[in-house]
Amino acid sequence: MSGLFWWAVYPYICGTILIIASFYRFVFRGKSWHAPSTEIFEKKWLRVGSTLFHWGIIFALVGHIMGVLIPLEFYEAIGVTEGVYHFFAIAGGGVAGLMVVIGLIVLIIRKATNPRVNAHAGFSDYFTVVLLLIIAGLGTYMTLIYNTTYVAYEYRLTIGPWFRSLFTFQPQYELMTTVPFIFQLHIVISFLLFASIPFTQLIHMFSFPARYPARAPQQYRARNGYKNN
Repeated sequence: MSGLFWWAVYPYICGTILIIASFYRFVFRGKSWHAPSTEIFEKKWLRVGSTLFHWGIIFALVGHIMGVLIPLEFYEAIGVTEGVYHFFAIAGGGVAGLMVVIGLIVLIIRKATNPRVNAHAGFSDYFTVVLLLIIAGLGTYMTLIYNTTYVAYEYRLTIGPWFRSLFTFQPQYELMTTVPFIFQLHIVISFLLFASIPFTQLIHMFSFPARYPARAPQQYRARNGYKNN
């Protein structure tokens, strides 16, 4: 994948869809801004898959911030060598990637094999999980296999500067023309996921429970009343 469209136009198309569609859903479909829980139908495997996935995503996000948003010059200034950086990037990124992949596989199997969970899973649910699994699978492969058996690709010289240039609206798309295809594919599918967020349950990632601590507690009582022991 190379050229002006993929690295200077496509990211803005996906970003525009994400912003406008999210705004529309928040304003006109505010009650759908959530991710309905299926915990009532099955708890054991949900707890395993959801925990692995969410913690893995958090660790992966931190790793992407360190590798893409923080310039190479910063690491050189504080004395972090290329070898040291890639060692921790491969170790930390590999663990995070495996957590995400395993968590997603558990969640997919749970959706597909539990009749009650499957009955409440629509196309967007499977689309989101499968797309996340492809992205996480590619990322884990690049981290644990490509970077250790082929070459430890220095994405901080190409992908990092390109991604940061998007925020200044002066995309340096020429930097991406030499990036290995598997990295390009990972990025393109990731932007597709961003564009799909407003149309899926992933929209809940933008919610922050600021009012939760001050919310009145919910009271539950048995149908036949209760005794005050």
